[in-house]
Amino acid sequence: MPEGKYRIGRARTGLGLFAVKPYRKREYVATYRGRVLANAEAERLEARGSRYMFEINSRWTIDGSSRRNHARYVNHSCRPNVEAIERRGHQIVYIARKKIKPDEEITVDYGKNYFEAFITKSRCQCPKCRERRAERQRGYRRKIKRALLRKKTLRKRSGVVGAKPASKTKAKAKSKAKPQRRTKSRKKR
Repeated sequence: MPEGKYRIGRARTGLGLFAVKPYRKREYVATYRGRVLANAEAERLEARGSRYMFEINSRWTIDGSSRRNHARYVNHSCRPNVEAIERRGHQIVYIARKKIKPDEEITVDYGKNYFEAFITKSRCQCPKCRERRAERQRGYRRKIKRALLRKKTLRKRSGVVGAKPASKTKAKAKSKAKPQRRTKSRKKR
């Protein structure tokens, strides 16, 4: 593990792993360390609240809950800058997918199953998802504003702006006292 290449710091979603020095594309970042467990035992631990499980395959899982496992601080992103690769035996390493600048958070895509079980789209805090939610919210606000403006202009045209609605008794009296229509009388020949 290269010492001094990353640091653990405060991220938007809790603790995160941040680059201290730049990483080149395809460069080693960190190793996901921990006990190798059978999937049945890992599922029992997950049921009790353990969240740092990394499923290697259909048979084995790494329990990364030890604080010595610095790779457990790599957070989720829909646009990750590292990827997880299985190496000899049951070892998982994170490799940079693109250049990583200093002070940039190191992120990985956790996968569909974990995302659906724990994160869900509304709670994803990656910059792209936050940007998408903000745009959707702006669109919704614009839509509401347009609807209110449309309603206001319709009320203005009908002369109702600022006027209080007439009471029910006055409205009934007006409806009864409708002016009679004059009809043209036909002349008889």
